[in-house]
Amino acid sequence: MAAVASRKFFEELGQLVGKPVRVEDTREKVYDGVLLGYDSNTMTICLGDVPGEQGTKIHRVFIYGSTVARISASERPFNLGGLAERLERVFPNMIRTFTDANIIVVMDKIRVNETGVVEGSGPAADRVRDIYQRFISETS
Repeated sequence: MAAVASRKFFEELGQLVGKPVRVEDTREKVYDGVLLGYDSNTMTICLGDVPGEQGTKIHRVFIYGSTVARISASERPFNLGGLAERLERVFPNMIRTFTDANIIVVMDKIRVNETGVVEGSGPAADRVRDIYQRFISETS
């Protein structure tokens, strides 16, 4: 059971990569930036475009995991699994989800991610596009 919870934790954290987050350290210092990556062993994280002193932008900030007290995200991550389930109903056994790349492959030729259909054409791609649009309108 602990392995499942751990995997789910890192899936959730992985969905925040590339998204704006707020990190508070154990000294209550706050960093706002884009989560660029993390080390799952140490929980060290890398933030990009962090506002610095006097309005400057700091290109990269690395925060060692033992000092991270809280990571917050104001933006809801895209529900890739929910979209995959919806596509599976229409295209049974023809869906592959690559959560690490945040992409779904339909029929081994149509690629869809949180922005829509990024590769593929024809009637099947049009159908995937319609399902995606409906999914977005229902979950927004």
